[in-house]
Amino acid sequence: MPGVKETSNSDRSPIYQIMIEGYLDACWSPWFDNMTVTCGNSDEGSPITTLTGPIPDQAGLRGILCKLWDLGLILNSVIRLT
Repeated sequence: MPGVKETSNSDRSPIYQIMIEGYLDACWSPWFDNMTVTCGNSDEGSPITTLTGPIPDQAGLRGILCKLWDLGLILNSVIRLT
């Protein structure tokens, strides 16, 4: 609506946690908009990489998901933390 200012937390980008199968080296962080890249294992023991960080909008989220797709990585989950 014209003249109405959004009152949400539009000044801060929401934090997302994206989990993918396999190990992704931390050197990929700049390619994923400087998200934090951490590796570990799932509850079943398979390798998991977690990307965590702010993503300003849905277009940014789609861009990161497209990069994962382009690398042929398998997406496990996307969680909006804030």
